Amino acid sequence: MTPAATPRRIVDLARDRLDVDEADLSPHGHLKAKLSTRLLNALRARPDGRLILVTAISPTPAGEGKTTTTIGLADGLNRIGQRAVIALREPSLGPVFGMKGGATGGGRAMLTPMDEINLHFTGDFGAIALAHNLLSALIDNHIHHGNALGFDVRRIGWRRVVDMNDRALRDVVVGLGGTANGIPRETGFDIVVASEVMAILCLADGITDLKARLAEIVVGHRGDGTPIRARDLGAVGAMAALLRDAMQPTLVQSLEGTPALVHGGPFANIAHGCNSVIATRSAMKLGDYAITEAGFGADLGAEKFVDIKCRVSGLRPSAAVVVATVRALKYHGGVEVADVERENLEALERGLPNLVRHLENLRAFGLPCVVAINHRAHDTAAEIALLQRRIGEMGVPVEVARHYADGAAGAEGLARAVVAAAAPGPATLRFAYDDDTPLWSKMEAIATRVYGASGIAADAKVRAQVERLQADGYGGWPVCVAKTQYSFSTDPTLRGAPSDHVVRVREVRLAAGARFVVMICGDVMTMPGLPKVPAAHAIDVDEDGRITGLF
Repeated sequence: MTPAATPRRIVDLARDRLDVDEADLSPHGHLKAKLSTRLLNALRARPDGRLILVTAISPTPAGEGKTTTTIGLADGLNRIGQRAVIALREPSLGPVFGMKGGATGGGRAMLTPMDEINLHFTGDFGAIALAHNLLSALIDNHIHHGNALGFDVRRIGWRRVVDMNDRALRDVVVGLGGTANGIPRETGFDIVVASEVMAILCLADGITDLKARLAEIVVGHRGDGTPIRARDLGAVGAMAALLRDAMQPTLVQSLEGTPALVHGGPFANIAHGCNSVIATRSAMKLGDYAITEAGFGADLGAEKFVDIKCRVSGLRPSAAVVVATVRALKYHGGVEVADVERENLEALERGLPNLVRHLENLRAFGLPCVVAINHRAHDTAAEIALLQRRIGEMGVPVEVARHYADGAAGAEGLARAVVAAAAPGPATLRFAYDDDTPLWSKMEAIATRVYGASGIAADAKVRAQVERLQADGYGGWPVCVAKTQYSFSTDPTLRGAPSDHVVRVREVRLAAGARFVVMICGDVMTMPGLPKVPAAHAIDVDEDGRITGLF
């Protein structure tokens, strides 16, 4: 949909809402601007506002509206006299053209300019892809010119990336066509958001830290098993140069004029799924409340937000908002998408355990929670009453939020509930595992404590990889789990809150620059495919340059 609101010039919004001078902005047109490095450094001395994490139940085709609620909550906070700043992730072109479509909110709770944010934005994803693929090219070029570092071409772990769902690129052979084209070897492509470079950009606190992390990327091994890193290839300076501007968050606004910093990648099913530490911290410095989100359900995004992002950055949220819809909970209760608009209290009751487990997990992390029922037109009074009663029995505040239809006015109640929940200040976080817990036990802790699994399993080769990483000194790092977003289990068809399932670890990857270990579980792919009817089919542009079909 195309909003009726007329956005303000971004330099005027920055001056009036954030007290940021135009000299500290690098405008990209009239409606978006990057924050300068000088401003980012100056903000470090300011006190922190309260950090609010928005998460959700396990995603469904019926929709939950986490980003919409994040924006609506921030608008609502500003409406009741609080100074709120949004910190969101940038959409990936993969889901924009695949299943999801645009990812800038909906209804009256949207960011603008929606088409630009969803399509290329300020070029950050392009810069990340170029930096990643430069390193890929340097690897093959080095081998072509004599392989002085002694790469074992069978043990090169660094793939290539592209910001598009393309299953045909998952496994490829490069170097074909003769000696002039290099050494033939097997490799493949991941989507940009799964790149370690993306994770590094999101976790680094500045250019110096960025370069230190890039230097540590392990790209392959020698025949004796010793690692070869990006610094050994002389790649760090050029990669950092490509990423210089991409390190700066981009300022945009909601339809109601709430400032929003958009920076970093999504996809908590195959990456850590949080926006950048720099953007989150800057939002906390610029506002009394910083409203951020983490990808997919709380079992993925919120777990990684706590166990990875908060652990390494020192960020501490004051409260969490869990977004649910009546429709989605009925889907978790066994109702198919075609029937979720019909009243069905029995199915709603059956689907509630999904929400309950997410709440229990967040409380186990030490986070005060508020449930936001993202209201839809077909919700009935009886269904809303059932949710309010059952959630209330857990001692958790619950608010029906109507920001999609009514904008900030529809989120006033949610905003007040969040202010009350966050009043004590930053939470004392309890992580799912301690730093010194062995890697395999960290994975087991996530599976049993967060997913409700009875345990984890892997073949001998994967177990040996984990043991080798532990022996090589990486055991103190967090674990980043890649698994389906649709279920607590690794089976996307198991709705609700399945228990006593086994989480099978299929592959292990070291992200030495990001400083975590990736455990890929079940059938999840780090290069997604397009659906039978991609969202791209609905996207078009007219002779006046107006883009349609994104929302």
